[in-house]
Amino acid sequence: MNQNFILKKWSVWPPLEGHEKSEESNKAKQLELLSVVPKMLKRRLSPLARIVFCAASQCIADNKNIPTVFSSTHGELAKSFAMMEMIEMGEEISPTAFSLSVHNAIAGLFSMAYKNKVQSTVVAPGEEGIAAAFIEAVGLLQEGESEVLVVLYDEPLVSFYPSAPYQLSTDNSQAVALHITKQGAGLPLSFNSLPDCGDMGEQPLQVLQLISFLSGTEKKLMINTARHSWCWNKQ
Repeated sequence: MNQNFILKKWSVWPPLEGHEKSEESNKAKQLELLSVVPKMLKRRLSPLARIVFCAASQCIADNKNIPTVFSSTHGELAKSFAMMEMIEMGEEISPTAFSLSVHNAIAGLFSMAYKNKVQSTVVAPGEEGIAAAFIEAVGLLQEGESEVLVVLYDEPLVSFYPSAPYQLSTDNSQAVALHITKQGAGLPLSFNSLPDCGDMGEQPLQVLQLISFLSGTEKKLMINTARHSWCWNKQ
């Protein structure tokens, strides 16, 4: 498999290290980015959802009706765990709280907030990490879509779930959005698989590698998984 596409635009939230401003400035920027979200929906946004919205909204300003691929290893696990603790204490769980904890909740809220009425896919990638979202997005381009929005996101794993010795989580929440197209202006990238194996962690760690690759001067990003490797090249 060797696929080519164009990275038209990408964004990350919170801002990259070295690019961040004061905490007050970041809060002001977040309010600005979320200003288009209806107040009724904004109240339903978890901290993770706000991060996702801040990253994704910067990539769809010129075209809000765009196929989307959302990818998260753990999703709203923290919210689900909090509800389980409530159940253990004998408290009732509201249907709304439950509906906002499922894996596709953020994608659903996003489509409502930005009136994005076209196809949306949500994946839980497992050990393959970020490659799963790229496979889905490139597949959409091959099937005739001219552009796709890819959103990769995760928050720290709840401490109740010990992950060691596996690399499943990071210390901070992070979201990165990528607007990819078949052709046009932007950064040409190729994406392919290789037989080499390894273990560079799951999506939360791979996202950091992707951000470093996109913001740096390296021409190649190689991510090793237990079965094979995935490679991205700047053309």
